[in-house]
Amino acid sequence: MVTPFFRLEVKKLIETKVKESNQKAFSIIGHFLNNTPALVNEYDVIKLIELGVSSEYAVSVLISSLYGIDLIDNADDKEFFNTYFPRMIHKMNPEDYIKKSFYSNISIPSIKIGNCELKYEQYKPFNCFVCNDVLITNHGRQIPQIGFFEVEFSYPALLENDRLWMAITPNEIETMKEAINDSFGNVLTFGLGLGYYAFMISEKSCVNSITVVEMNPDIITLFSEFILPQFKSAHKIKIVQADAFEYAENYLPASNFNFVFTDLWHDVSDGLEMYLKMKKYERLNPNIIFKYWIENSILSYIIAAKM
Repeated sequence: MVTPFFRLEVKKLIETKVKESNQKAFSIIGHFLNNTPALVNEYDVIKLIELGVSSEYAVSVLISSLYGIDLIDNADDKEFFNTYFPRMIHKMNPEDYIKKSFYSNISIPSIKIGNCELKYEQYKPFNCFVCNDVLITNHGRQIPQIGFFEVEFSYPALLENDRLWMAITPNEIETMKEAINDSFGNVLTFGLGLGYYAFMISEKSCVNSITVVEMNPDIITLFSEFILPQFKSAHKIKIVQADAFEYAENYLPASNFNFVFTDLWHDVSDGLEMYLKMKKYERLNPNIIFKYWIENSILSYIIAAKM
């Protein structure tokens, strides 16, 4: 007879194994993207494709081989690979993004003002990059989403102090879909970037106004002079130079905003504290709908820390 204690112990063992596998996947992908992305290159991928495998499988095998994953003789490694990599590595279609309305309607000049610079950056063929928010499965798997193009792909980018701060990449487009689709009425957004979110929701008939709170005056100048004039619905957009949390403290309670989108961080590492701080204002304003950029990734970090 299977006792409740036995079931509990089995459940704990499964949760521990899942946690360890999640940590392993994030460790491999994080180290690869930050330290050795060039080791997966066009030449090696094409050589594997010529053997009859897909480009996604080729990229997956090359990444796994860099970190000692044995797909021939190690059953645990094979199980890990088959559980994570097919749902983690994705071939992207450039046409899916080039035809997006921002790409087709907005031209980004190469220009620098103060500590900020507008330019185009490129993904080389088979360069890997984060392409979407973390996939969280029903079984507690947390699977990073990594993409690549088979051809060179250019994307608009905003650099601050020579550091990439905002870029309209597949990741930005995919991770903003929900906040774009759900927006309505009078919208408040914290963080300007290149104005992708403001542009996309300005095209919606159900969005009446968009207030963008941005602290950096150079970003505001670049956007206002070179990007905003290209918007068909620029009249809907108001830019406010202010600190996001001071604005939330002073203006949210008496505002007529229906929807708030927060996009203040570069990634989870600098976003967790700001996310938790903004959640306090969400609780204080229950009549307003709040959405957050890469919230799943932030939540997966919080969940992992508690396990």
